[in-house]
Amino acid sequence: MDTDFSDNFKVSGKFSIKKASTSYNGKLTKEEGEQMLIQEKEKLRELQEKLYADGSQSLLVVLQAMDAAGKDSMIEHVFGGVNPQGCNVTSFKTPSSKEYSHDFLWRHYLALPQKGMIGIFNRSHYESVLVCKVHPEYNLSEKTWSSVKDFDTKFWENRYESIRNFEKHLSQNGTTVVKIFLHVSKDEQKKRLLDRIDEQEKNWKFSAGDLPERALFDQYMEAYETAINETSKDYAPWYVLPADSKWFARVAAIQIIIDTLEKMNLKYPTLSDKDRQELQESKKLLENE
Repeated sequence: MDTDFSDNFKVSGKFSIKKASTSYNGKLTKEEGEQMLIQEKEKLRELQEKLYADGSQSLLVVLQAMDAAGKDSMIEHVFGGVNPQGCNVTSFKTPSSKEYSHDFLWRHYLALPQKGMIGIFNRSHYESVLVCKVHPEYNLSEKTWSSVKDFDTKFWENRYESIRNFEKHLSQNGTTVVKIFLHVSKDEQKKRLLDRIDEQEKNWKFSAGDLPERALFDQYMEAYETAINETSKDYAPWYVLPADSKWFARVAAIQIIIDTLEKMNLKYPTLSDKDRQELQESKKLLENE
C-alpha cells in the first residue's frame, strides 16, 4: 500500500489537467487516512518549531482551488496543530482601491512570512492569471490599461514572467515556496455546493455568485493548466492534489509540506562555549535559591 505521497503529484514536464485525477486516494480507507493525518501533524509541529528556532529560512505555502474544493478546511486540518506564533494565514480577496494603485504583486510582498515562519496564502498572486484570465476586464481596475484589447498574448507572458521572477527571488533569499492546487471535479463541486444549501449549518458558506463562476469551470481549468505549466519550477514547484476526497488531499498536502521542511536542513541554534558557561552558572544560581 502506498502511504508516501510527497512526490506523487509534483508537476514536472508538460502538465495536462484533464489527465490529472481528482479521485485518487492511494488505496487508503478514510479511517486510515485520518489516522495518518494525526501522526503527520505531530511531525509538522516539531518541524515548525525547528524552523522557528533556526530563524534563517521561511516557508510559503500557496493554496489555489475552485470554490468548495476545501482550502479553508485544508488549513484548519493540516495546520491546526502548529504553534500559531510561527504561522500566518493570509486570505486574498478582491483587491482594495489602495492595492489596485500598486502593481499586482505588491500586496503579496506585504504578506510574506518572515524568517522562522510559515506563511499560507489562501488564494494568492495567481488570481491575476486565473480569475483575471477568465475575466480580463478586471485588470482594467489597475488603471494602467485602457482596453481589454491590451490583454494580448504578450500581456499574459509578462504576467507569468513576473510571477516566476517573484518566486525565484524569494527562493534565492531564504523563502521556500510550495504551491498546491486542490483539483476537484465539477461533479464533486456541485455536490458540495448543494450541501451548502441543504445543510443549515453550511448555509453561510454559499454565495449565489459561485454559480456564474461554476458556469466557467472549463475556462478556469484551461487557465490553471496554463499557469501551472508556465510557473512550476524547481525553485517553486506546483503539486496538483486529487481533492474529491478532502481527507486524502489533507494527507498528501501535509506530507508534501513535511518533506519540504525536512529538505531545508533546519537546525536548532548551538550555544557558544561562553553561552554554555553562563547557562551552567544560571543553573547553579537557580538551584541555590
